[in-house]
Amino acid sequence: MDTTEQFEKESALSLKLFVVLTRALESIEKQVVNNIKSYGLNLTEFGVLELLYHKGDQPIQKIGQKILLASSSITYVVDKLEEKHFLSRKACPNDRRVTHASITDEGKQLIEEIFPKHAEALNEIMGGLNAKEKELMIDLAKKLGLHAQGL
Repeated sequence: MDTTEQFEKESALSLKLFVVLTRALESIEKQVVNNIKSYGLNLTEFGVLELLYHKGDQPIQKIGQKILLASSSITYVVDKLEEKHFLSRKACPNDRRVTHASITDEGKQLIEEIFPKHAEALNEIMGGLNAKEKELMIDLAKKLGLHAQGL
């Protein structure tokens, strides 16, 4: 196989891999979103509550970075969760410019109730792979992501 044929084969495989990964992610995300919606939350609200539950109070300005959401959307999500009494805002004692989001007792109770069910649903959604395949997929996805990030 000459260099041109090898390049064309690599290019075709790269395109196919992109399409397969994109479609797989869309299918997985659809199932995850449906699962979370069944608890009366959207994906972002769940992400914020899960972050606060597992990591404690967070500066509102930093939440978007941690759950991969545009900072312009965070205020809206925090407002919605505050209306539902799942979180509250607290002024930072050290810096008046910073406001923290804090999960309320109602928010903790909700996450403690739904997180185990959500973890079970994720296990079912990812059930197309066995444990060894999941480990391999994680390693390969990391390798691919790090390579793309470095370009």
